[in-house]
Amino acid sequence: MLLSQVQRADGGVQAVVRDGAEAFEVAGGAPLYDIAMDCIAAGRGLRDGIAARGRGAAVDLARMEAEGRLLPPLLHPDPAHLHLTGTGLTHLGSAATRDAMHAAGGGDEPVTDSMKMFRMGVEGGKPDGDAAGVQPEWFYKGNGSVLAAPGAALPMPGFAEDGGEEPEIAGVYIIAPDGTPCRLGFALANEFSDHVMERRNYLYLAHSKLRPAAFGPELLVGDLPAHVEGISRIRRGNATLFEQPFLSGEANMSHSIANLEHHHFKYGLFRQPGDVHVHMFGTATLSFAAGLACADGDIFEIEAAPFGLPLRNVLRSAPAGAGRVAVRQL
Repeated sequence: MLLSQVQRADGGVQAVVRDGAEAFEVAGGAPLYDIAMDCIAAGRGLRDGIAARGRGAAVDLARMEAEGRLLPPLLHPDPAHLHLTGTGLTHLGSAATRDAMHAAGGGDEPVTDSMKMFRMGVEGGKPDGDAAGVQPEWFYKGNGSVLAAPGAALPMPGFAEDGGEEPEIAGVYIIAPDGTPCRLGFALANEFSDHVMERRNYLYLAHSKLRPAAFGPELLVGDLPAHVEGISRIRRGNATLFEQPFLSGEANMSHSIANLEHHHFKYGLFRQPGDVHVHMFGTATLSFAAGLACADGDIFEIEAAPFGLPLRNVLRSAPAGAGRVAVRQL
């Protein structure tokens, strides 16, 4: 089952369900947030809750995309209560790019912190049973105010040194009234970042991640396949500048999904009832590693078969700021 959301003609948010080729409105006209909260209250799963509501009119998702009416598959009524976060160095092969970015150059260098953390994940990121494994790298990207809809622009701020894609899979969650994290499913994500700033100094990683992100357009309900094969592309006009496969799923990761979830939700801060979390699980594929500098108007395209429609966004460079941000004393 794939779930998505579109903007209705009256401006409202409509949940859409797809099994196979055809997509339909979820009857009742509610957004997915309300449907999921009702399922939690009723003590039933999302599939059963969707089935109980029934199907409405057919939806042409391709037309919705062309009209710019696709929305992220889950939103919160208050964007401040939607959290965008992620983990890095979680995929087999991801350490090589990061290690090269952060090595000082020359020979006989000490092992970088990136490589150390990656090796920790390989050795202890998939613990047996219910034990907690080694914690991964973690970062904060922002809240719902910087979430870009599928098809919309990913704005690169004027002070940024780079705007590059990161094709990832994200877990999508709602926190139940009792504080239990509830996973709705998984979606494609573009964890848009500033790799030049990050390479300048690893301690700038936090700054480099404070950028917009996108996920969707469709949400895969159920378990994440152990092996996921996708394609990441960058188009400039009629030319394809970059096209490279990416692998995800636990068979291609140094951490289990359960371990990554534990080390995010172990913090009570992230178990506040009603909040939405979009937690991105990392990647090993970057156009930046291939030497590409993305430019205004470039189109990012991420696709993988289990997730339905591709995730497309365009890079938009914001003008440089007027200078230092001034703080007014009250």
